[in-house]
Amino acid sequence: MAIDYGSKRTGIAVTDPLRIISSSLTTVATGELLPFLESYLRAEEVDIIVLGEPFHMNGDPAQLHERIHQFGTFLSRKFPKIRIDFWDERLSSEKAKEIILQSGAKKKKRQDKALVDQVSASVILLEYLEYQEKQAKT
Repeated sequence: MAIDYGSKRTGIAVTDPLRIISSSLTTVATGELLPFLESYLRAEEVDIIVLGEPFHMNGDPAQLHERIHQFGTFLSRKFPKIRIDFWDERLSSEKAKEIILQSGAKKKKRQDKALVDQVSASVILLEYLEYQEKQAKT
């Protein structure tokens, strides 16, 4: 599972059991994220949660960086059997917008911030999975 944590909305993506496909799952209001996760994790098997880690293009931590790390620490205590990883999410929103554009979505759909958050989470998860696969081969 990947989480694109935002101050208002949070995009969530998941992968199949073989970790081949990254799929957008949903967008939830950030204030509802914990109840959503509790419910989802009771129903589905998740062994890793990847949190998008925000950085500016120059490598400096972005505004939500510390808050996301605190949330990661909280999750690791609340769900001790689930590994929490962080992934550099620079450009994930831009990549998500490009994917939505290439999908042929109408202008109104392309401006849907909730959709962008979902697809951003999917981009984060896909990049993380690709990196893990490369690491396993070396």
